[in-house]
Amino acid sequence: MPENPAADLSPAGSPPDGFSAADFSAERARLLHAHAAGYSRLAVDNIAREFPSDIHHTMTEPGDFPYRPRERSPVFFGSFDWHSCVEMHWLLVRLLRTAAGAVPGPQIRQVLDRQFAPEALAAEARFMAQPDDALRQRPYGWGWALALIEETTRLDQDAGDADGRRWAAVMEPLGEALTSNFLTWLPKATYPIRYGMHSNGALGLSRALPYARRRAEGGDPRLADAITATARRWFAGDTDYPAGWEPSGYDFLSPALTEAELMTRVLPGAEFARWLGAFLPGIAEGEPAALFTPAIVSDSSDGWIAHLHGLNLSRAWCWRRLAEALPADDPRVPATLAAVARHTEASLPHVVGDDYMVEHWLAAYAVLLLS
Repeated sequence: MPENPAADLSPAGSPPDGFSAADFSAERARLLHAHAAGYSRLAVDNIAREFPSDIHHTMTEPGDFPYRPRERSPVFFGSFDWHSCVEMHWLLVRLLRTAAGAVPGPQIRQVLDRQFAPEALAAEARFMAQPDDALRQRPYGWGWALALIEETTRLDQDAGDADGRRWAAVMEPLGEALTSNFLTWLPKATYPIRYGMHSNGALGLSRALPYARRRAEGGDPRLADAITATARRWFAGDTDYPAGWEPSGYDFLSPALTEAELMTRVLPGAEFARWLGAFLPGIAEGEPAALFTPAIVSDSSDGWIAHLHGLNLSRAWCWRRLAEALPADDPRVPATLAAVARHTEASLPHVVGDDYMVEHWLAAYAVLLLS
């Protein structure tokens, strides 16, 4: 991997004059194809790596947790924790769909066929139906798991892929369990979770919404309606967000930008542009500066500090999504594209070859950004 794979994108930390969203779309496709094989190898290694494993469990009596990770969660046991393993599976399916010519497709399909066994996925559905286990993945793991199911469906829809069709079918029990979890939780979620880690409400809803909308197209609008109504209830009235207080020391998500990214999916274009102007009024001027400045990662081996690499790449993805949602001639677009370039340049070189505290999850955000 080159020392700085984003160098062509942003040699000076900002795009060249006249650099447009379309230009970045072409550049990110180039970067994705350049690094897809490395990302896929990393994901295949991660999903098979059972230890170290970060397991959280509330014990109610002696000996009520006698399992090793793969016995508790027979599909998503690797990659350090449940949600990171889900992300690595999503990455592999996403690359099959968006960069098929750049990855070892037969190997990936063989691995996923083994992982997506019906009995094992049924066990994952039961795992997510257990209150203690499900709550620990709310809403981050729930959203990423529904994004994985949606990705397998799109693999089928976009290319008539028989593997995607089969994988989507055997994942439906998990989709049903997670849909039930969301429908139980969202009416009770009086307040948004404005947090730069897994409990972040906006990111969880954003990852789940495409799956929910596909369910709606099939005649079941409950989840899509619940997500849309919750997003509006939580965020539609927000103005003058204090984004200058970001980042917090362990963030891998921007509370401000994940909220704005979700609202690109919920509000019609003109309404979103007006909402964004009230929510973050200084974008065109690059304010607040903290939101446009990549985070410094002082120690990649520290699992919490390493989160800041994810903050840089998830910010880049959010800024990209805002640029795509605004009119091409909107005066805020150049600033958003400059922020994409800076944040990409800061952390894309760390996806492969860094400490395991980075490698077990960061590639998912690289692929989310570039695909």
